Amino acid sequence: MTEQSFVKVSRQNDVLMVGLNRPEKRNAMPKSMMFELREVFSNIPKDVGAAVLYSTGEHFCSGLDLTQVKDKTVIDCFQFFRQWQETFRLIQFGHIPVVAALSGAAIGAGLEMASACHIRVMDESAYFQLPEAARGLYVGLGASVRFPRLAGTALMMDMMLTGRLLPAQECLARGVAQYVVPPGTAVDKAVELAAAAARNLPITNHAIIHALPRIVEQGHDEGLFTEALIAAVAQSGAETAQRMDAFFNRKKTTQILKTTP
Repeated sequence: MTEQSFVKVSRQNDVLMVGLNRPEKRNAMPKSMMFELREVFSNIPKDVGAAVLYSTGEHFCSGLDLTQVKDKTVIDCFQFFRQWQETFRLIQFGHIPVVAALSGAAIGAGLEMASACHIRVMDESAYFQLPEAARGLYVGLGASVRFPRLAGTALMMDMMLTGRLLPAQECLARGVAQYVVPPGTAVDKAVELAAAAARNLPITNHAIIHALPRIVEQGHDEGLFTEALIAAVAQSGAETAQRMDAFFNRKKTTQILKTTP
């Protein structure tokens, strides 16, 4: 009997499609899904410029498969959470931008995974929730680090203490999601955005996803220094020079056309 694959991988041109593929369990994530995600994001093909992380079913992700942490020792749980954290780090600080396409539930670890992505597209059915406290648990895959930077500490505390849902439109209003679209269209919008990002030079995308978050955490003077350094590195490449030449030639051609009688 063939072992079930929990991650479906395909291509749309230079966009890698990464689908969470356990719809019968609302994509509750077992450890084997973690290993599959780690394999995917550790081995991005060189001709891929961006990725879309989505669900093959109705719900994005209902969290961890809690049967895999029940009755484990503190050390075993700690190591388990650290493995997941490293997997999400590969998404956040990997080689390419990752766009999350969210529908239905993004609960617990599903919220944590979405928070590791660079752009979040939610359809109107999508919502975030952090119900761990009601179960005697605490988030363990990076939410305490990432989500307050998106939503603010007060909102995350409210969600954890009360378990309340954060619907798509409120996510948009609070800057947690960048786009809200009609039901069933999140993947299409995510592919559109990922394709746009994939057209950027790799060095520029690398700077955006690696340097920008670090600059934000630096002091004022250190941030300005780092920004200038990264800008100088980015503009020094041969491909950048080609794009700049194309830009100036196009601009020159446009000016000639405007002044021609």
